[in-house]
Amino acid sequence: MEQVDIAGLRIAYERAGAGSPLVLLHGGVGDRRDWRRQMPAFAQEFDAIAWDAPGCGQSSDPQEESFRLADYADCLAGLIAVLQLERPHVLGLSFGAGLALELYHRHPEIPRTLILASAYAGWGGSLPPEEVEARLRGVLRDSDRPPGELVAEWLPSLRSESTPPEAVADMVAIISEFHPVGARTMARSFAEADLRDVLPSIEVPTLLLYGEQDQRSPLHIAADLHDRIPNSELLVIPGVGHMINYDDDVRFNDAVMSFLRRQS
Repeated sequence: MEQVDIAGLRIAYERAGAGSPLVLLHGGVGDRRDWRRQMPAFAQEFDAIAWDAPGCGQSSDPQEESFRLADYADCLAGLIAVLQLERPHVLGLSFGAGLALELYHRHPEIPRTLILASAYAGWGGSLPPEEVEARLRGVLRDSDRPPGELVAEWLPSLRSESTPPEAVADMVAIISEFHPVGARTMARSFAEADLRDVLPSIEVPTLLLYGEQDQRSPLHIAADLHDRIPNSELLVIPGVGHMINYDDDVRFNDAVMSFLRRQS
């Protein structure tokens, strides 16, 4: 793990490999460890960088009441600049996929490609208002609960019947170490985010990856993003849920690598 200062925030990240840069953006209540099953494979061909977003992992907490998705994107752009990453590929999972879209919106010159896994156009852009309110209310309610209760509440919608036991153990460990401030800040920013207007403007190669059994970002959301993003590719992985990189890392890794190789 390495750390840098970006606009007064301590940002932690892991880096491995060499080649074209590939930036990995984890989901909510996650951190860079979400990519532990991807880093060794990706590092064989790419300069792979997995960050801890503000309020996650070893990064410091942002200002809870004012930090929003645009601020996450600007912080990420700052990290990319400090590390001197030239036109990186950007892979995001769930919240991280929405962040990748916001990065493209605010800094379209940065991403070489986008890989959006279990993606939303923000909660505000992909879910009915009552569902957005229910999710936000749930995070705000649960953020101060003991870790064991939080895991019991959140894990069922993240995993699937096919999630390997060792992957479930990793998810439990990561969720148990979440930052309450970080979780609330992410939830507020994603509840407010409506990125539908960004989607038709995307001009870089884009891969959409979804799990067939995803409860949190179901396939009608996948179809909507696919329809709105010009020339995007959609791949649905059978038998897996929201955390597709945990449920079937082999097929996930193969799909990402196949896409990236075609862009070189």
